[in-house]
Amino acid sequence: MKKIIENSLKTAISYAAYRGLVSNLLIKGKSTGPEQSEDLTNYSMLNDRRMKRLDKTIKISEETIQEFQKVKQPQTWLVLTEGWCGDAAQNLPILDKIASDTANIDLKIVLRDENLDLMDLFLTNGGRSIPKLIALDKDNNVLDFWGPRPTIATKMVADYKEKNGALDPQFKQDLQVWYNKDKGKSVQADFVNLVAKLSAQEN
Repeated sequence: MKKIIENSLKTAISYAAYRGLVSNLLIKGKSTGPEQSEDLTNYSMLNDRRMKRLDKTIKISEETIQEFQKVKQPQTWLVLTEGWCGDAAQNLPILDKIASDTANIDLKIVLRDENLDLMDLFLTNGGRSIPKLIALDKDNNVLDFWGPRPTIATKMVADYKEKNGALDPQFKQDLQVWYNKDKGKSVQADFVNLVAKLSAQEN
């Protein structure tokens, strides 16, 4: 596992570089990943606009900032994603803001379909769901992982699947509306809990 993680880290990029990659591919009418289609490009275009808006508007709460000041040991947050992923577009700007405000956290991004061996170590219910964040210590040991969406949204998805069998376009639209109303609070709550858990392990 560690060798796979370290190989992925060699090609990992910053959030700013990821934003540039997605935007530059869209200029060529493309999305990230080996599979190209009009739908994926349209999703990427929507997500590019979404991330641009969130980069400017997202607010990190004082409680979140205070909790992350308690992170004393260096961590790398390695995130698997793709430009066409709607959940990633809603969550990555928040993760970037948290990491940017925390001296000991370095956010790195890799594309899922270029790192399937890593992805397959962190499946969600057997699927390659993204975004998936892997928290690593200074020696690249896995501390914890998160994703593909906040706890509350995960329950919404599970409940809907149980009732209806699969997610349909209407639910996916409703989920984006929920994200817009939530304004990143649920992601922050998840990560405050994650940091508290890691701090307890250190002590």
